[in-house]
Parts: sequence; C-alpha cells; structure tokens
Amino acid sequence: MKAPRSLTVEVAETLAVQALSFIAGDPERLGRFLAITGIGPAEIRAASTEPGFLAGVLDYVAGDETMITEFAAQAGIDPSHIGVARAALGGGNWEREVP
Repeated sequence: MKAPRSLTVEVAETLAVQALSFIAGDPERLGRFLAITGIGPAEIRAASTEPGFLAGVLDYVAGDETMITEFAAQAGIDPSHIGVARAALGGGNWEREVP
C-alpha cells in the first residue's frame, strides 16, 4: 500500500499512539525508549500531552530499521506512513532513505 501524501493531525496522532503502545509492549524496547528520552515510566502520560512528543515517538520508531518494519507490520501500514504522519504532526517533510 502506497503512503498517502498527507494525513489529518488526528490520524497522525492515532498512529503515534499506536507506535507508543508498540514500544510499551516490549519491556526492552520501552526501557531503551525511556533511557533515550530521559522520561520516567510515571511521566509518560504527562509527556504525551507536550507539543512534539508524539512526533518524537514517530522519530524514535523511524530511527530503527527493525522497529519501523515490525511496527508497520503490526499496524498493517506501509512503513512510509510513519514519515507522512510525522509531517502531519509538524515535523516537516521526512523521507525514509531506501538503499
């Protein structure tokens, strides 16, 4: 499935929340996310209301080839949807490099 050129903010936020759930579904993956972001487990809910947090979640997923592939498969989306959602959340244009 080819990625749409744009998504609504609501759809992009939903995808980012799915990505956060995907991260939280694996203790090792969640531990790494928390360590990299500096967010404590008890602070995730509050952090998720901060501007840019959900875009950052998508950045995090997109930064790891294995994770982006696994998340896209679980969500039933093309991996390029993540970049489109990131752009919808105010991240500007983003394109995944393809070798």
